[in-house]
Amino acid sequence: MLRFFPWLIVVSAAFSFAQTASKPAAGDNLERARKGISLGEGGHCGEALAVLKKSLPRVSDSEVKRKVGLTGVHCAMTLNKPNVAVDFLQMLTRDFPNDPEVLYVAVHAYSDLSALSSQSLARNAPTSSQAHELLAESYEMQGKWESAEKEYRAILKQDPSLPGIHFRLGRLLLSKPNPGPAVTDEAKREMEQELQIDPSNAGAEYVLGELARQNQQWPEAISRFSQAAKLDPQFGEAFLGLGVSLISAKRYPDAIPPLETAVRLEPRNPDAHYNLATAYTRAGRKQDAEKEFAIHRQLTDPTAPAPSSPQ
Repeated sequence: MLRFFPWLIVVSAAFSFAQTASKPAAGDNLERARKGISLGEGGHCGEALAVLKKSLPRVSDSEVKRKVGLTGVHCAMTLNKPNVAVDFLQMLTRDFPNDPEVLYVAVHAYSDLSALSSQSLARNAPTSSQAHELLAESYEMQGKWESAEKEYRAILKQDPSLPGIHFRLGRLLLSKPNPGPAVTDEAKREMEQELQIDPSNAGAEYVLGELARQNQQWPEAISRFSQAAKLDPQFGEAFLGLGVSLISAKRYPDAIPPLETAVRLEPRNPDAHYNLATAYTRAGRKQDAEKEFAIHRQLTDPTAPAPSSPQ
């Protein structure tokens, strides 16, 4: 084996040289990145984008990398290349998550990308359920309840069994200013239809629980809130609704566990602390009740003294 050793050294050296020669020096990468930034800032986005994409993975200087990303987003959006823009945005939000300029650019870029996708959907599939749903959501945000309702009903006319739409329609009906008993009953029917299509919809169970609670129908409210909490163990409002309903039904010890869960899930919710304090009081746990009442006071009045720590 000794006679082959010099040959191995030569091969190893040649391989090492080839690797070194194939990798641009750090200084070259930095200069290339700066050239791309300069091209982009000068309005030559077509040339800049190719340079920026190539230099991005190899730039180690933090500030230059940030500028590469920001310039890349600008040029990609200018040239209508959304996928390229997203690549730069993902790097920026990952490596500079708290940078104000990065966050500002991300807000506007994603907003523009959303608008582009919306326009593409309207252009390519204007009668699709997705197009109707997007339009309905837009009307909801503007408070145009009748127009939004029309869009949701158009979806259901196309596909009465599409998951989520009966829920959205029912929620919309309840969002109208001063919905009367007839509207409330209609919303209830929509929620019930939603559960026939999708029994796992925790939101529909919650709304039905809230409607039952408002009508002082405690057994149904308890059943609905319990199911909503079971379907979504992170649904703090469902646990709160369950606890409140159990208090109203005078089942005070039973109300404590769901209200403790509500407080854990939503520690800044004053209603959760107040109702837990009430349940503790009715169950004879005075010291625990005082602590929760103190937390409630502090959440509703920042000048109130903080609750004392247990000794």
